Amino acid sequence: PAMDAEQLLTYIYTCLPEPPVSDTARLAARRAAPYHDVDRISGLSDALLHDIVSRLPFKDAARTAVLATRWRRVWLSAPLVVVDNHLLDHWPPTRADAPAVTAAVSRALAAHPGPFRCVHLVSSHMDGYPAQLKRWLRLLAAKGVQELVLVNRPCPRQVPLPGTLFRIGTLTRLYVGVWKFPDVACLGDASFPNLRELGIFSVAMEKGDIKAVVARSPVLEILNIQGSVKGLGLHLISQSLRCVQICDSVMENIVVVDTPRLERLILYKVRGSLNPASVLRTGIKIGNAPKLEMLGYLEPGKYVLQAGD
Repeated sequence: PAMDAEQLLTYIYTCLPEPPVSDTARLAARRAAPYHDVDRISGLSDALLHDIVSRLPFKDAARTAVLATRWRRVWLSAPLVVVDNHLLDHWPPTRADAPAVTAAVSRALAAHPGPFRCVHLVSSHMDGYPAQLKRWLRLLAAKGVQELVLVNRPCPRQVPLPGTLFRIGTLTRLYVGVWKFPDVACLGDASFPNLRELGIFSVAMEKGDIKAVVARSPVLEILNIQGSVKGLGLHLISQSLRCVQICDSVMENIVVVDTPRLERLILYKVRGSLNPASVLRTGIKIGNAPKLEMLGYLEPGKYVLQAGD
C-alpha cells in the first residue's frame, strides 16, 4: 500500500545516518575538594577545545563564545554541527514551524565562518523557501561542509533541488530526500571530488541521473537508493564503488557494467513495475565485478539474472 506523506518521512528518518551530536546528552562534572577553585578547562590546548566545541549542539557551542575572548576564537575556528531539529522544542515539525526553523538555520549558517562537520536539515518545508535553500547551499559551498543531510518535508516530490548542491566539493557524505533531481545536463563540470557515501531517498529522477552523479564522484564507495518509483534503469560504472543498496524501489534493470571494487549489491523489495499486478521482472546483469561477494535478496519470480555470458 502507498504511504502517506508523514509515513514516508518517518520511514526516511529511520534510514538516515544519525547526527554526530545529541541535544539530549547530560553533562556532569565531579570536582575533588582540593581543586574546586582550579580552572582546568582553560588550561587545555586550543586543539582539544576545538574538539570539545565541535561535539556540542550548535546552540551550546555558540554559547561558549561569550565566556571569554579565547573561547570566541575557539568557537569561530571549530568545525561545527548544525542539526535543525535541535532548534525545535517539539517533534514532528508542522508547517507553522517553517518560518522560525528556516530563519534559525539561516542565522546559524551565516553566523559561523565554517567549516561545518555536519549539517543535518530534516525539519524544513522548503516549497515556500527556494531562495533560502539556494543561499544555504551557496554558504555551505563557500564555507565547506563534510556531511550534509537534506530532506524536504512536503510531498509529492516536486520541489527542485538546486544544482548548487553539486558545487560543494568538500562533501564526504550526502543524503537527500523528497526532492526533484536537478537537470544534470545543466551541471557542466560540477562534481563531488571527495564524496564517499551517497543516499538518494524518494527523489524524483530521470533516466541517467544516477549514472551522471556516480560519474562525477570519483571516490564514491557507498550508494544507497530508496523509494525510487519511476522504473529507472541503473547502469553502474565506477572504479571506487564497494557497496550498492537499493530498497523499496522500481527498477526495470540493473546493469553492473564495470565496477572492479564492488563487493556487495543489496536489493530489498525491488520490483520491475509500480503496478503490483504487473508480471514485469527486474533484469540484473553482472558484467565486470570480480570482487562481488554478496548479491541479494533475490525473491523467486521477480528477477531475471545474467552473470557474464
